[in-house]
Amino acid sequence: MNDLLKGISSFRGAVFPNHSALYRRLAEEGQQPQALMISCADSRVMPETITQSGPGELFVCRNAGNIVPPFSTANGGVSSAIEYAVLALGVRDIIVCGHSDCGAMKGLCCPELLKPMPNVSAWLKHSYAAHSIVCEAYPADLSERQKVRAVAMENVVVQLDHLRTHPSVAAKLATNDVTLHGWFFDIETGEVQVYDGAAARFTEINEDRPLPVAVTGRGHSRVMLQAEPAFVAE
Repeated sequence: MNDLLKGISSFRGAVFPNHSALYRRLAEEGQQPQALMISCADSRVMPETITQSGPGELFVCRNAGNIVPPFSTANGGVSSAIEYAVLALGVRDIIVCGHSDCGAMKGLCCPELLKPMPNVSAWLKHSYAAHSIVCEAYPADLSERQKVRAVAMENVVVQLDHLRTHPSVAAKLATNDVTLHGWFFDIETGEVQVYDGAAARFTEINEDRPLPVAVTGRGHSRVMLQAEPAFVAE
């Protein structure tokens, strides 16, 4: 706690004065973040640092395993954050960001680790599909490290699928007003890979080419019901 208090003192004395006008404007005009990032609560994964975002630029929702529960499950903080970001703040990009050496994914791969943590175990049911994909579709001789990494990457794709079950997101996809992104942060190297939905794989960022996206809005034509024929008496 002493380190945290020193940090607060440093912020107030050395950092805030140089940005006081920005904070004043944000307080008066409100926030207009560019994107919503759903990332893991892991202390080594810092969305604002990774993206070099300043105050008011990134709306962040963090939880164990960067999970997005399907809309049909019980109401919770993640679902509320998504709905608020899309409908109240009007974000046009949503990012699900997984990472290497993820403790939540280790728990999926080694269930015995979760025995003393029933809440964590129940929460991770939203990632079981990722574990099943790796068990069934990946080589059986993966090392434990490789397996955890593969599950973490597949988990990003699974959570993107869950995102599309949320009415607020589905509606904005239908009107081309939101785009979904899948990212994977490597803690050891600092690299960020992005999920290319068209190619169904993660790829490195190439600044000379457009950033691949996971899911784009494709537009939606309203379904017109065919008029029933008029009743004709015999």
